[in-house]
Amino acid sequence: MKWRIGYYSAKLEKEVLKLPDSLLARYIHLTDLMLEFGSNLGMPHTKAIDDGLFELRVKGKEGIARVFYCTRIGKRIVMLHVFVKKTQKTPKKELKLAIQRMKEVLSDES
Repeated sequence: MKWRIGYYSAKLEKEVLKLPDSLLARYIHLTDLMLEFGSNLGMPHTKAIDDGLFELRVKGKEGIARVFYCTRIGKRIVMLHVFVKKTQKTPKKELKLAIQRMKEVLSDES
């Protein structure tokens, strides 16, 4: 069974596709790798954040973006939230939103 990638919502998928060109190209490259090798590409590409929450670390000439995601049974990767980083540290509101969405995804499967 191959890995599959889904999105929390159609709106989120559109937000991802609106990333600046170099970030979008890098995102597509990294997600292609995830489809082939799985959700854990290791540093510097992916990082475990918190109990089932991970981040895809996207870097390009226009800056840095983060895409939070979780994994589900059946080799499913669910993208939860995207944002372009403007500071060294990940803002708490971005992390909080990703955790909230992950909880929704998990409860929908129960």
